[in-house]
Amino acid sequence: MNRFVAAERALRTAAPDALLDATRAVLVEQYGAEDVELFLADYGLSVLQPVSVPPHTLEPLPVHNGPAGRAFGSQRPYCEDRRDGRARLHLPVSVRGDRLGVLSVTLPGGEAVRRYEAELADLADVLGHEVIVAERDTDLYLRARRKDRLTLAAEMQWQLLPGRSCSRPEYELGAQLEPAYAIFGDNFDWSATADHLMLYVTNGMGEGIEASLLTNLAINALRNARRAGISIADQAALADQAVYAHYRGRCYLSVLMFDFDLATGRASVVDAGSPRLLRLRDGTVEAVTFDAQLPLGMFEETDYVAQDFRVRPGDRLVFVSDGVHAVASPKGEAYGDAALARAIQSTRLLPAAEVPRAILRELTGHRGKPAPDDDALVVCLDWHGRPAGGS
Repeated sequence: MNRFVAAERALRTAAPDALLDATRAVLVEQYGAEDVELFLADYGLSVLQPVSVPPHTLEPLPVHNGPAGRAFGSQRPYCEDRRDGRARLHLPVSVRGDRLGVLSVTLPGGEAVRRYEAELADLADVLGHEVIVAERDTDLYLRARRKDRLTLAAEMQWQLLPGRSCSRPEYELGAQLEPAYAIFGDNFDWSATADHLMLYVTNGMGEGIEASLLTNLAINALRNARRAGISIADQAALADQAVYAHYRGRCYLSVLMFDFDLATGRASVVDAGSPRLLRLRDGTVEAVTFDAQLPLGMFEETDYVAQDFRVRPGDRLVFVSDGVHAVASPKGEAYGDAALARAIQSTRLLPAAEVPRAILRELTGHRGKPAPDDDALVVCLDWHGRPAGGS
């Protein structure tokens, strides 16, 4: 059995809470590693949290700088040469574009890095998949991701999300919510098939647990309808009925829904009291508007009509909730389309997965205080399109 196969088997057969121990053991045995640590990005994307059991806990690492942060940001291995001749190899841990964290491996020297880097990078990907599977059976990795306590509403919202980023040849997606540890209403959801991408961006109503419960009901109603294979307009109608049946119009939810054809870039869109959409195309940022329809659950048996929309290869779509667009400065000035356009321009060279966090950092400067008064959601979609002859 070769070295990589032995290491992969060790990870796949490890107990859910023992993945790091299994990784350490096999990297020491098969690759001569001298130290192995796993760091996971926290909910706020501010630090890389060590996966360890207290009281033997390492210090968190910065997510935007430092050797581990470079590997996380670039999504490429980064080698840190030590003065004692050893080398510390930092490897991104990701699953289909969803950036989970960094695996840091200390090797005897540069020769070992050159010899093993490609295999260790592949093993970091295997580890990422195993972490996602293990989370069904242990809280170890979810606990490691939090540097502060989550509110109950935030716990419910994060468990509802599909991930924070994903990528395919046709597109890249990234999203982030603030305040990460106290979010309660805004949400996003996506799902892809061989030929379609469905994307929902929701702007929640209310506060605390009530807002989270409303969003949970609406998102699960949309998923239930989507998984029945019905059209996006009918998905909105069924979710509208579910929300109205429970709240009788007292609470409702704004949502912007897209069904993209991956081969053509054509999309069906339902704008139900939606968040905002801005498009970066050929260096120019412009707001995109649709015919506004009623939010989900406002009235009984609302009919929804899908509109046509099209994206081109190279387009970047940025979706924001009211907690971004309408947030006020200390002088009472709303952030607005102009500031959003500048933020989108200033982040145009970043990958989609990093854009939401970067825009939210700029929003903090406008707000003049670190903690927002309302949920803030940013979703970024980079459209590449399907190459000719692709499938």
